[in-house]
Amino acid sequence: MSGVRGIISAAGYVPFRRLDRSSIAKTFGNGGGRGQRAVAGYDEDTTTMGVEAARFARAGAAAVAIDQLLFATATPAYLDKTNACTIHAALRLDEEVPALDLAGLRSGVGALRAALQGNGSVLVVTSDARNGLPTSGDEANGGDGAAAILVGHDDQGPVIAELIGTGVATEEFIERWRAPGSDRSKQWEERFGETKYVPLGGRAFKNALGDAGIEADAVDTLIVTGMHARAAKALAAKLGATNAKMGEDLAATVGNTGTAHAQLLLTHTLETAAPGHTIALVVLADGVEVMLFRTTEAIASYRPARAVAAQIATAGEITYGKFLSWKGQATIEPPRRPEPDRISASVTGRSEDWKYGFVGSKDRSSGALHLPPARVSREGGHVDDMDPAPMADVQGTIQIITIDRIAYSPSPPITFAIVDFDGGGRLPVEMTDCNSDDLAIGDRVEMTFRKLFTADDIHNYFWKARPVPKSVSPGSEG
Repeated sequence: MSGVRGIISAAGYVPFRRLDRSSIAKTFGNGGGRGQRAVAGYDEDTTTMGVEAARFARAGAAAVAIDQLLFATATPAYLDKTNACTIHAALRLDEEVPALDLAGLRSGVGALRAALQGNGSVLVVTSDARNGLPTSGDEANGGDGAAAILVGHDDQGPVIAELIGTGVATEEFIERWRAPGSDRSKQWEERFGETKYVPLGGRAFKNALGDAGIEADAVDTLIVTGMHARAAKALAAKLGATNAKMGEDLAATVGNTGTAHAQLLLTHTLETAAPGHTIALVVLADGVEVMLFRTTEAIASYRPARAVAAQIATAGEITYGKFLSWKGQATIEPPRRPEPDRISASVTGRSEDWKYGFVGSKDRSSGALHLPPARVSREGGHVDDMDPAPMADVQGTIQIITIDRIAYSPSPPITFAIVDFDGGGRLPVEMTDCNSDDLAIGDRVEMTFRKLFTADDIHNYFWKARPVPKSVSPGSEG
């Protein structure tokens, strides 16, 4: 396939909740710092966050068919099961589309490079949920989030940024590590990592410039990121001598989202870039990956479905105690009700479109919409005369609100709402990303892919509703 290959669409996902870092020191007397970090909800994991980023990315290029799905994370929800298949199901991709997992901090940028140097349209989804011991630097400086980038040729969709050069430096050294089953990452003495990363980064950057056939002063925005903050800062200062503008690192508002952070920063930069803008993405992770991009004229008319900056501006606070509970660092007493049993694999398999894709059914004769899908129409009684009715991107209006303080929940109480969907259909759904006291009859909601609970290590995924951000117009995508 000939033509320009590059990025067709890019989107980030920043969870709704934020932890004020100063609350850590107020509790323990040390740790924390300034600013906030993004916190995945108790009903979120790397898979659900990946789904949200992918939905935003696809909304920006709805006409592009996906040929391959790659999902990269250092904190997978499953090990022996492919997490990308859940994203595949939630996006309702064709069964011929392969869905693959990649693991580790470097896997995110590696998946992006492989997609850019490959063929067909590839949706690269990256996600991470960072944790650390209470008062640790990883706890305060980490962040949760995801990003998705759709890569393809210009005959598949308008390319907003093309890859013009790459540079790679790989070396085996023990700088940061986490063994399977461990809930914390460990790091060697910081000066050691700096002595490794900075020279590697200099060589990889030089090679990327040579590959692109440009000089360092042609770079307009320089993004240097990695879990080793000291090394990233030192390398940025060295490369920044080119007078390039340093890309925003989102440290004060989101934190470092690990595997997803490089793509999240790239997405954030692309959302405000002008045509002809040259961006250098430098990623430190067991070596250094450098990618040089140049934006095209198409970026002038590109409108992201949900900008990263808008998500950062729309947030709700979380207390440090609840943060520790959600992160598994503190166990609180649950409601005195039996915990749920594991879900049935066979039942789930028979209802995949409903459970993962949120697809109802619409009677061909009467137009009646059924949620969940039905074989017999409630209007006219017609049997098996239905069309699929995808509802994941349809907004609705709250008609009734109920707060349940008895039912089991990992974070009680549960807020339910009966929602009337635009164009038909009514369903009681669980609410998320909101404070129940702030909800009112008539509020507008949109659907989001979440985790209801986990039993026997099986995650029960389904859809919940959340308030439509005020920055999103009624009926808009995302």
